Amino acid sequence: MDAVHPDDRASVIERWSRTLREVQPRFTHTYRLRLATGGYRHFAVDAAPVRDGDTVIEWIGTCRDVEQEWQEARRERLLARATAVTADTARPDEMLAALTAVIVPELADNCTSYLLPQALHRTPGTALTAERVAAVPRQHPPPPPPHHAEHLGPDSALVRAADLRRPVHAVFPPGSPPPDIALPGTEPWLAPDANSVVLLPVVVDGTTAALVVACVNGDRPPLGQSEISLLQTLLERAHTPLSNALEYQRTRQVALALQHSLLTEPPDVPGLDIAVRYRPSSSAAEVGGDWYDSFVLRDRATVLTVGDVAGHDLPAAVTMSQLRNMLRGLALDREEPTGEMLRRLDTSIQTLYLECTATCVLARIERPAPGRLQLHYSAAGHPPPLLVEAEGTAHFLDEGRSPMLGLLPDPRHGTAVHPLPPGSTLLLYTDGLVERRNEDLTDGLDRLRRHASTAARRPLAPFCDELLAGMLTADNDDDTALVALRLSVP
Repeated sequence: MDAVHPDDRASVIERWSRTLREVQPRFTHTYRLRLATGGYRHFAVDAAPVRDGDTVIEWIGTCRDVEQEWQEARRERLLARATAVTADTARPDEMLAALTAVIVPELADNCTSYLLPQALHRTPGTALTAERVAAVPRQHPPPPPPHHAEHLGPDSALVRAADLRRPVHAVFPPGSPPPDIALPGTEPWLAPDANSVVLLPVVVDGTTAALVVACVNGDRPPLGQSEISLLQTLLERAHTPLSNALEYQRTRQVALALQHSLLTEPPDVPGLDIAVRYRPSSSAAEVGGDWYDSFVLRDRATVLTVGDVAGHDLPAAVTMSQLRNMLRGLALDREEPTGEMLRRLDTSIQTLYLECTATCVLARIERPAPGRLQLHYSAAGHPPPLLVEAEGTAHFLDEGRSPMLGLLPDPRHGTAVHPLPPGSTLLLYTDGLVERRNEDLTDGLDRLRRHASTAARRPLAPFCDELLAGMLTADNDDDTALVALRLSVP
């Protein structure tokens, strides 16, 4: 029994004792035996009793090295288990957590998995922020909570593994890891009697997107090349969700850069104060097609517009930028009613963007006479503009309405005219400001009217900020853009 692996002795004693007690016709068992040269290998024992009458006088059998067979069977078993636990998992953090639970205790005594949220824009050799998404110990201490960020210096072994994009492996006397392996913030996972550790980068399209740290303790055989190979095969299951996550990051970065390039400052117009705001969705999985714009035409009329292209992805953001710039060109091309501008934009959309639909409010502020301002506006499938008078009375401008852009083959968009009294505030906004799930739109519009009326006497910038604070919740699931214009009081 001294030659049997300590973890296998109890089962061998129990099986052999029962076989002797019951005089079973055959004894078969697989366990690890220590080699004279060191280390352990799996052997299969197959023995039968030799009888003299009713007396068992000896047992005779074979002891066969089955290490390769055992490794292959374990590999198939672990791969099947990994497939089962990740079958319905698409999120990278959940998949890594599930695979970590498969690795312990079959392949390692401790395993910790990290996502690298800055993988796409980190310079090799610099500090690394790693988000711990799973930590599984075979024994105490209890695991720390997941989703904890660890900031690792450039000399960390984790950083080295991420930069090398290949495993960092070390075998050492129990409890004596080399200095360059000690990981800041992860010492508890290198147990006092650890004898080996491997740091595995999960590389996706040439980028290290995740890191997995596995270690073995005590007199358990150190991690070797076969274990590392199996670990890498298991972690390949995370490749698709990690690839999707990286692709999403790339796409979102492009979309956000595109959006921010269009968040221009409003023009400086005598007698008018203009403020603009944009708030992205709280959902990291969405990039919206909302836009705002404001500019002055050659005839000195001021144009304000907000719009929303259907969709929450990079194509929506790209189409949004093209429609915004197209509308600029149409407005500058000729002096005409806002409804006619939207008609030409609608025709362009149905010619160039066959699957696109969008909503839009277009406003043109003119001076028909000295000291007077007049609003010409059109709303295509969009929530109506809100006019807040100086004393706080607020009402929606419901004329000049028409169906959304890209919907009707022969579009017609009307134009409405409304006077703008001194000190009043005109607000254009996208539906993210007023729409809520499981709520009628009229409730959101009424809430906006009340907030705007209460904040009417505030300067324009605080007025916009108070509206956003009062209307948006922490879990708003749509982008919000708004343009506010206030007339000076003579």
